[in-house]
Amino acid sequence: MIKDNQKYFNRLHVLIDALIVAGSYVLAWFIQIKLLTPAGKGVLPMPVYMLVLVPLIPGMILLYYAFNLYTPKRVQGRRLEYGNVIKANLLGIVLFMAVITLFKFGGGDFSRGVIFTFFGLNVAIDLIVRMMIRRALIDIRRRGMNLKHIILVGYGHAAQEYIDRIIENPQWGYKVHGILDDNVERTTVYRGVPIIGRTDDLFQILSVNMLDEIAITLGLSEYYKLEHIVAQCEKSGVHTKFIPDYGNIIPTKPYTEDLMGLPVINIRYVPLSNTFNSIIKRMMDIAGSLVCLVIFSPVMLTAAILIKLTSPGPLIFKQERVGIHNKPFIMYKFRSMEVQKKSRERAGWTTKNDPRVTGVGKFLRRTSIDELPQLVNVLKGDMSLIGPRPERPQFVEKFREDIPRYMVKHQVRPGMTGWAQVNGYRGDTSIRRRIDYDLYYIENWTLGLDIKILFLTVFKGFVNKNAY
Repeated sequence: MIKDNQKYFNRLHVLIDALIVAGSYVLAWFIQIKLLTPAGKGVLPMPVYMLVLVPLIPGMILLYYAFNLYTPKRVQGRRLEYGNVIKANLLGIVLFMAVITLFKFGGGDFSRGVIFTFFGLNVAIDLIVRMMIRRALIDIRRRGMNLKHIILVGYGHAAQEYIDRIIENPQWGYKVHGILDDNVERTTVYRGVPIIGRTDDLFQILSVNMLDEIAITLGLSEYYKLEHIVAQCEKSGVHTKFIPDYGNIIPTKPYTEDLMGLPVINIRYVPLSNTFNSIIKRMMDIAGSLVCLVIFSPVMLTAAILIKLTSPGPLIFKQERVGIHNKPFIMYKFRSMEVQKKSRERAGWTTKNDPRVTGVGKFLRRTSIDELPQLVNVLKGDMSLIGPRPERPQFVEKFREDIPRYMVKHQVRPGMTGWAQVNGYRGDTSIRRRIDYDLYYIENWTLGLDIKILFLTVFKGFVNKNAY
């Protein structure tokens, strides 16, 4: 039933998008030609402009298909969907301009204003309509309609994690009817989901139930049953998905390779290990650090003067940190403490009301101005503008033993700011949670994510209530 509903919904969505493309184009023509262009000024006839709709509508629909804009919205993030709308339209405008220029459509007098206005309107209207559709679907599913009925095969950590997420996200529209497992009693219930039988009961259940999906959530010790269970599911024709019981080992987006028909899963996918990605990020770091040095030079000069006037000692505090590939480097900061012995400096983190911090130093730390000399570290290549924050060697040695996957952060250059910092994990906060955010950044890096973190740093990342 769900499959049929999805098929009809996709057809309706294609029709809606076609109407949006046509409406946006006609509206763009009216605005540019009828309202903004002086009468009689070499305007092409209306039929010439309207003829463009013949290839334009199917062309845009094909682009939307190419960017996965007709996939089910149950668990597709809205940011991903909206981003794909923008990407499809950006590619569309490039292709549109190329065709108009190459074939000199309309004698070369085709209005560029119509093209740009059309794509602006098309993106805006399509995003609004998709937002309305998404809200409507969420409301329908919250009311118990258009649900996807599933059962789980296997009861363990993977099953519990899956059920937790389904219950916490009712807008996905999943209804779990039960779990099949060979190792627990039928009286067992997890968050309202009961054990309804053994794995051998699967074929019988599939033959009498109108299920939309089977989720295999076996524990690691039961993976020998996997081939038999998958074979039964495929005989029934029910869509089957596999939730591995080693999610704490592999990343959420594993990098797979085809080794002559043998699938190979890389334990950690690091986009910045790609040469092109690393070059792009390095170019951004060099350009960004130079611009920031110019912009913040008055602030840095003022900070230097205040430090010199209020506390004896050097302007710049140098400290060893651990960088990419576990290599140590010297990190620069404006000195915010009194000059102290190395043994005392290595004693630990700065605490609240720490007597070592100067009056000016408190302000510099709270506003992150003390971090600005690290722009020089970025220029030198020791650091990046965006990345996990570097730590001192003694703490790295401690955390590598206490916190799983801690050392993964050293597969990329450390940063002046990062995904953990803009989400509030700075200063005296949970190291474990900070590492979770760092790992997300490392595995999901894009240039767009870097730009997003820069903006978030500007708007909410400079002032740090946890900086002492």
